[in-house]
Amino acid sequence: MTHYYTTLYLTVPVTTATAERSLSVLNRIKAYLRCTMSQQHLNHVIIPHIHKDKFDLLDLKSVCSDFISKTEINIPANATWKQNGVTVAGGHGGGDATNQLNWPLGLFVDDDQTVVIADYGNHRIMQWKNGDTTNGQVVAGGNGQGNGLNQLNVPTDVLIDKETDSLIICDGKNLRVVRWSRRSGTTQGEILIDNINCYGLAMDEQRYLYVSIHGKHEVRRYKFGENIGTLVAGGNGQGAGLNQLYYPTYLFVDRDQNVYVSDFSNNRVMKWNKGAKEGIVVAGGQSAGSSLTQLNGPLGLSVDTLGTLYVADFWNHRVMRWTQSGKKEGTVIVGGNGEGKGANQFSSPYGLSFDRHGNLYVADYGNHRVQRFSIKKDC
Repeated sequence: MTHYYTTLYLTVPVTTATAERSLSVLNRIKAYLRCTMSQQHLNHVIIPHIHKDKFDLLDLKSVCSDFISKTEINIPANATWKQNGVTVAGGHGGGDATNQLNWPLGLFVDDDQTVVIADYGNHRIMQWKNGDTTNGQVVAGGNGQGNGLNQLNVPTDVLIDKETDSLIICDGKNLRVVRWSRRSGTTQGEILIDNINCYGLAMDEQRYLYVSIHGKHEVRRYKFGENIGTLVAGGNGQGAGLNQLYYPTYLFVDRDQNVYVSDFSNNRVMKWNKGAKEGIVVAGGQSAGSSLTQLNGPLGLSVDTLGTLYVADFWNHRVMRWTQSGKKEGTVIVGGNGEGKGANQFSSPYGLSFDRHGNLYVADYGNHRVQRFSIKKDC
């Protein structure tokens, strides 16, 4: 068998003054190559990789795996998680101290396992670095409830935009989506989208922003700089039809720009393929209940590279997994032991995210904490 190898040489300025800009250029090239080249070719492409002021050669296959993992986590089909969670943020009762949370909602886990959390009741975004479980850091808001650029008003979701090293926040009662730089010394944000009844946020690999518009029962996709966006799910009024949503909350967008929506009041998760006029029920949809075919208030969700869906089941105090096998029932992966404060319990799980290792993070709303459930190594 003949093997063909390709080496792509790029000339990029690497002076100290332009190092950050050069890294950004290379990151975009890596993303473009991953989206346009076959996996067979990716296996044998190497590109120069900037490290400080010199070039290193890097296998593009690993680069692409890393890039993909920022959107979809690679989790084995037979994965299981430790049933006792470890508190990584909050857990000291509801309050506004730096070691407390007050009704945590959406959360996002960065590559270094730093967790950022929409601290709903405190009108702020909190950051907890990996290993520091004592105190968090206020990284947006925290200046009381209000509509100033230095304030938030019941934030519901947050994500990290790695391209600009900033936080994008759904600022719920202020009816806006805002951006705060993660650089030290930042004291206020900027408005990206205004007059929007937002709830959940997601970003795809092309940096389109997706927003669930709670009161309009729809999801829209935005380019940066847009204020109207393009309808991608719902938009046909409140209802239970396949072309409708009923109070959509959290979102996930896969590498093909298919949109997964937690359709809260319909007790189901919907998948809207790119360009589709109606969605597909991929979890729940059997009315509210606690059986394995049902959900009762789906919220935070994620999808892995196999297309397996993970969703926080709010009123059932559990996290469920649905595979794409056509089965009508899911499995409980953590929780499901009644409402409580135990390490194996939740009091209304809300946001959900994975780190790059497959460990699961859950915003435990009623217990004012974030729990991490470690993936078992023998999976």
